[in-house]
Amino acid sequence: MASLNTQSRMLARKQQIRPLAASLLALAIGVGAAAAHADDALPKLSTKTPLKVGFAQTESNNPWRLAETKSFKDIAAKCGWQVVMTDANGSNSKQVSDIQSMIAQHVDLLVFPPREEKPLAPVVLQAKKAGIPVILVDRDVDQSVAKAGRDYITFIGSDFIDQGHRAADWLVKATGGKAKIIELEGTTGASAANDRKKGFDEVIAKNPGMTIIASQSGDFARDTGRKVMETLLQAHPDVTAVYAHNDEMALGAIAAIKAAGKQPGKDIQIVTIDGTKGGMDAIAAGELGASVQSSPFFGPLACDVAQRYAKGEKIPTWVKVSDRFYDKANVQQSMQYGY
Repeated sequence: MASLNTQSRMLARKQQIRPLAASLLALAIGVGAAAAHADDALPKLSTKTPLKVGFAQTESNNPWRLAETKSFKDIAAKCGWQVVMTDANGSNSKQVSDIQSMIAQHVDLLVFPPREEKPLAPVVLQAKKAGIPVILVDRDVDQSVAKAGRDYITFIGSDFIDQGHRAADWLVKATGGKAKIIELEGTTGASAANDRKKGFDEVIAKNPGMTIIASQSGDFARDTGRKVMETLLQAHPDVTAVYAHNDEMALGAIAAIKAAGKQPGKDIQIVTIDGTKGGMDAIAAGELGASVQSSPFFGPLACDVAQRYAKGEKIPTWVKVSDRFYDKANVQQSMQYGY
């Protein structure tokens, strides 16, 4: 009888312990979730002036990059920014070290165009860990590593896939839906190159008379684009169209086409992206067919976003830039937009 009473008491204790353990477990899970949520919180930005802002440029070897850098220099005083600027000279590792140096200097805000998606993603997390908010411009990072709205404030930039769509749509119409195309890609691994290729290739795939016969990186550079085009022209003398991921490579391709004794704009149709002054001049001359603008003027946009974020406003994860389109029908009256 005493044994039965003992067993009853033990059973009663277990029944009391179980809900308590469940409550403690639920509390632990809740605390863990709260901690994880806190880790996901973006660093705050001061409203003080001047604000120390780090701008880490990828390179300065073309008009587009020069215009982008100038837009930040021009807005600095108006925005109340003290800007620390670096130039990675086309090197992922240097851009990473430039940003790490800015983190060590305890800048208040980091703004930069990631040269490539994957190599630059971890340094965004390093900045977040150091309590420095980040705005990405022009190019994005690998979202599986660093996510907009969680690890950095936002991406300010164009819809690169749409740019590719628009370039392809123009080329389909210009060639009557029949063309053998050489595609000059931008920097391998850059979000702009990846998405401009994706958008263009999607449209071309829906048009049986359009064929991409060769596709190779020209690294967004004029001379590299020229050299790549020279080689591809020899391998594919039957080419009738070129899609370049930026104006600089298109201008390099034009030089290569002329050197091969062919006439750009007649023997070979060319479409590109950027809307530089050089590209617009080539459209006016009849050598380049069309260029989808990709605006480099991120300084004012970044200033506006930073000021709104500092005041506590919710910023969308993508601040989309609207881009113009230039061809022979409107290029003359659009020259003021070139850079």
